[in-house]
This record gives sequence, structure tokens and C-alpha cells, in this order.
Amino acid sequence: MATPLTPVARPGNWNLPNLITVVRILLAPVFIWLLLADAGQDGALRWAAAVLFILAIATDGIDGAIARRNNQVTDLGKLLDPIADKVLTGGALVSLSILGELWWWVTIVILVREIGITVFRFVMLKDRVIPASRGGKLKTVLQSVAISLALVPLWLLLGDWVHWVNGAVMAAALVATVITGVDYLLAARRDNRGAPAAP
Repeated sequence: MATPLTPVARPGNWNLPNLITVVRILLAPVFIWLLLADAGQDGALRWAAAVLFILAIATDGIDGAIARRNNQVTDLGKLLDPIADKVLTGGALVSLSILGELWWWVTIVILVREIGITVFRFVMLKDRVIPASRGGKLKTVLQSVAISLALVPLWLLLGDWVHWVNGAVMAAALVATVITGVDYLLAARRDNRGAPAAP
């Protein structure tokens, strides 16, 4: 029977959710190669890249659900999960800009926010691990949907009006990215003000 002095076992870092996250990171270079190798021809490689991105980004919800269900949430997982998302989405945005399908300024704004918040999280590691907020998760969903729509060449099947839909969704993702980035910094500032002074 456990007593108040019995230490609570912490889940190990080598578990299935973290493995899925690592696989997501490793799939990013394969996806980028497929997309750039297609060179904007909207052929089989483009479809393969789009499917691979959708499957990889979908694992974000799967690893989180498994971790919560099996009590395998770890600080490493909290840190690796957003990094995996940023590697995958960042690679997609840069590749789309290289192909001339997305304005570079959109990619730069999103990457500056994502890299900045990631660096901020690393800096804060000495105090605490900052998990993704609800707003941050919504931002990730919007980015994932916007990039997926930009990758899948539905315009070949439905017509050029699809580009307008894609642009609107990407704009929503951009706005959410900026707003949540500012919110992270403001929340951290409030936390620092409310923290007790060190002896």
C-alpha cells in the first residue's frame, strides 16, 4: 500500500507517444524531397507528398491521446511534440515558397513566430516546461489544414476557385499564429511578475 512518502513513478521518455513524435520528425525530410522533386508539376510526387504530410501531421493527435490515456506524458514529449510540428509545417511552408506557391513574407512571419517561441521554451526550461496552450493547438490545426489544402492539387479536379479558399484558410492560420505568439509572451510576462522573488 502506498504511503504519502512513497515516490510517484514517472513515465519513462522511451515510450510509444515519443517514438511516434520522433518518426514525425524523420518523415519531414522525405516529405520535403517529394514536394520539391515534383517541382510544381502537380504529378504523382505531389500527391505522395501531400498524403505523407497529412498522415504525419495527423499523428500529432494520436501520440497525445496515447500519452494521456496511458499516463505517458513526459517533459521530453511536451518539448518534442511542438518541435516535430514546426519541422514538418516549417518545411512545408519553405518548400511552397520555393515553388512560388506561397508568398515568402507569409512563410517568414510564421517561421519567426514558431522559432521564436521554440527558443523561448528552451530558455524557460530551467524554470519549467511550457506545454502548448489551447490557442496554440488551434493555431497548429489551422496551419495543418491550410498547408494540407495548399499541398493537395484539388484545383486540378475542382477548378481555380480552390486557390481562393486556400488563401482564406492560410490567412486565418497566419492571424492565429501571430496572435498566439503574442499571447505566449504576455502570459509568460504575467507569470514572471506573479512569481515569488528568489531568496
